[in-house]
Amino acid sequence: MKIIGTGSSHPSLAVTNDKIAQIIDTSDEWIWRRTGIKQRYVVSDERFEDIAADAAFKAMENSGLSSSDIDFIICSNTLNEYTTPSLSAIIQGIIGASCPCVDINVACAGFVYALDAANAYLQIGKMHNILIICAEEPTRMMNWKDRSTCILFGDGAGAVVVSDGEGFEASDLSTSSCTEMLYQKRGLCSTPFLKQKEESPDAGAVMDGREVYKRAVKYSARDIKNVLMETGITADDVTWFVLHQANKRIIETIARYLKQPMSKFPTDIERYGNTSSASIPILLDDLNRNGLLKRGDRIMFSAFGAGFCSGACLMVWNK
Repeated sequence: MKIIGTGSSHPSLAVTNDKIAQIIDTSDEWIWRRTGIKQRYVVSDERFEDIAADAAFKAMENSGLSSSDIDFIICSNTLNEYTTPSLSAIIQGIIGASCPCVDINVACAGFVYALDAANAYLQIGKMHNILIICAEEPTRMMNWKDRSTCILFGDGAGAVVVSDGEGFEASDLSTSSCTEMLYQKRGLCSTPFLKQKEESPDAGAVMDGREVYKRAVKYSARDIKNVLMETGITADDVTWFVLHQANKRIIETIARYLKQPMSKFPTDIERYGNTSSASIPILLDDLNRNGLLKRGDRIMFSAFGAGFCSGACLMVWNK
């Protein structure tokens, strides 16, 4: 499997830290020092499915393919307005594709899991061109009175087209059931038979930031080490470490653990915030369109999220 196209899209409204400081008790300096975030994009008057479709269109254009060439769509999405149908089915209609499609929810680790799944489909030989879309609006999950969580997230979508070819080297996925660390429960329709009391549907996401930080560093470093062991290469052989953009301090800690310079760990969290599973493909698209990726570059993807799910994937850039 190789990546042959990238695309990304975000809402029009940029919300700076100073803007958030007008809503809750915080400051630009407080947010920047703890997270590395200066602004994020937030859905305001757009349809979120249009943002996701825009990322898909850009990835297909970059790949040189059209919607009729796409054999399968995998969409990583944690939350949107539709319980059903799937977001992938909605996007399929907007872009004019006619292939089967599926949603996955692995929270922030969704892109790495989608790459692994796409590689398996391509190996079977049934599909040849797969569109992966990661479309997330986590700002709709937050309690905007809770400064410990709402400052972290932004909305956006990233997409890649993968096809037959040489590029996928190895992956390592893991899930360690720990739901209380990071979760959101949403209200469901009641029935005459329901006995348990439900949480308020607007309670927002619950996150133990300190525990997430510790597990993120531990699991990401472990996943990367496992992939390196499987391929027989060292961290020095990796050109780029493209990590989930959750917190710049997490990325810096992982870089120190791997004894690698921060120059190999590109970031765009300062502009986008944490866009959940969309963060890696958005960053990859930035690198691609700015001409920073060279043929033969080894790219290590690593992500972690609620569940607690994590994964790493090593690919060679052969676009």
